[in-house]
Amino acid sequence: MTPATLSASDNFARAQEYAVQADVAYPVPFYDRTLWKAAVDHSYFAAAQDTGNRDYNAYLAQLYTKTQWWINAYNAWNRLGDLNDTEKQWASLSAAKLAYIALQRGDRTAARMYVDKGMSWADSASLQAIRSRL
Repeated sequence: MTPATLSASDNFARAQEYAVQADVAYPVPFYDRTLWKAAVDHSYFAAAQDTGNRDYNAYLAQLYTKTQWWINAYNAWNRLGDLNDTEKQWASLSAAKLAYIALQRGDRTAARMYVDKGMSWADSASLQAIRSRL
């Protein structure tokens, strides 16, 4: 069965199962790894099928962050609105990664925007270091 044929709750359960398997199977999580891809894809469908379910959307944001898909992670955290302390750390990490990438390509305006948003979530040494280079 594909994610499109499953219910939101079934997709969410499958996403969690695949993520546990992926944690064991791969030393570094990336979306292009088969089990991580399956986890993210099922999580995406769960969140899309039940857009009002905060748990589904937060889990998708977490998986995007864990698999280093920074722009999707940043956007997903941003859409969630109010974050708990752990989520703020994950969101801040995604902003720091995007700020660093923007700085590397010479886009200081985008880097500053990501730093500011990241700092609004949670202060970090990475964000401070990037801010000092702006």
